[in-house]
Amino acid sequence: MAGSSMELGRARSLVVRTNPTDSPISTALNKFKQQNLPACKPVLKPSCVVEIVDRYDSGCVPGAFRSNKVSFIKDTSLPKNCSRILKVRKHMKAPIYIYYQLDNYYQNHRRYVKSRSDQQLLHGLKSNKTSSCDPEEFNNGLPVVPCGLIAWSLFNDTYTFIRGTKELRINRTNIAWESDRDSKFGKHVYPHNFQNGTLIGGGKLDPHIPLSDQEDLIVWMRTAALPSFRKLYGRIEEDLEADDVIVVHLMNNYNTYSFGGKKKLVLSTSSWLGGRNDFLGVAYIFVGGSSIILSIAFLLLHMKNSR
Repeated sequence: MAGSSMELGRARSLVVRTNPTDSPISTALNKFKQQNLPACKPVLKPSCVVEIVDRYDSGCVPGAFRSNKVSFIKDTSLPKNCSRILKVRKHMKAPIYIYYQLDNYYQNHRRYVKSRSDQQLLHGLKSNKTSSCDPEEFNNGLPVVPCGLIAWSLFNDTYTFIRGTKELRINRTNIAWESDRDSKFGKHVYPHNFQNGTLIGGGKLDPHIPLSDQEDLIVWMRTAALPSFRKLYGRIEEDLEADDVIVVHLMNNYNTYSFGGKKKLVLSTSSWLGGRNDFLGVAYIFVGGSSIILSIAFLLLHMKNSR
């Protein structure tokens, strides 16, 4: 009887040891089925994009010219310098992007968009395909480089930022797309006869710097699709603390008064999704609301004409 009990115990232990569910492969398979495998499980936290927006086109016009802003901006003898005060509400982590925003400015107008020569921007005076640049193709009988209305209307307001007694350094390199700098603007093409006419449109260009290094121009030449748009001016590469007071010294040179346009200065941080943009949220709400309305309409039609 004792011998039988011992044999039974050995048999049970043999069954336990040879049970296929205890093998490494079976254990791994079981963990996979139960979703217990080691894995990276990131915890996403909401990141806040901090923005400061300041409209300055009206505030930078002297009181005597408030009723005739166009005459003020066109009079080159009047000083255009202006100071604005910005208060930082929340901590802004570097890099802080500086944008200028223009409203009611139709860069997407057909004649405006066509008024350029991509061949000339790349090859300079070697290119004769500039007929699309009219009326800014020639000046005093000489070709204009870069030609066209887009380049002629280059934005030329400037900004300087002061915190306390220290001027904040603005990094103005790498603000344009790398593909534009390398492939669309010539490295040996220099401005020629630019803004030398009687009617000056916007900013001037340094004739000793090639177009591929004139990043203000490259950013401006990438025209916007909507009448309200922002373009990158530069970056502040140091943090701004909450309650910091920033004094902005700007030159209010650009004429938006002739067509009722608005100018704004924007300081913004960014997240992994980019800067602040309400379009995606509005689009989701619109599509979701439309889907609900259509589903209710189809439900009513089904109830009315049910088989």
